[in-house]
Amino acid sequence: MIVAVDESNILQAAAVHAASWRASHRLFCSPEFVAAHTVEHQQDYLREKIQNGSRFYLLVEGVPAGVVSVTGSLIEDLYVIPEMQGRGIGTQLLEFAIGQCEGTPTLWILENNDRAGRLYRRMGFRETGRAARVDDGLDEIELALV
Repeated sequence: MIVAVDESNILQAAAVHAASWRASHRLFCSPEFVAAHTVEHQQDYLREKIQNGSRFYLLVEGVPAGVVSVTGSLIEDLYVIPEMQGRGIGTQLLEFAIGQCEGTPTLWILENNDRAGRLYRRMGFRETGRAARVDDGLDEIELALV
């Protein structure tokens, strides 16, 4: 079941976001930076994004398992808790998010995120040619659904 994130479930969504973000970034971010992404920090992040017009969603499969946000046509924050990965939850969230977009769905991924890249390409997303430097030697690349 996918539900909108609001004050009644924002703590659950933040816990999913924090655990997933830390797991996905621990190999290329400093331990201090990763540790700073606590549940409380991510709860503030989710609140701010919602206040600025993003719609956040939480997928619950018995337990909170994944999150995604949509702002206009931009899909962001697609995270699945590590112990639930490989069960199609990311695909469910992505399909749902595509349906929430107001135009051509787009998203940005770190160029070293091979697992996410495979999912997005399998679902029909292709590189647009736009990139943004995250830090020395690491870019974020834009994909759009074609």
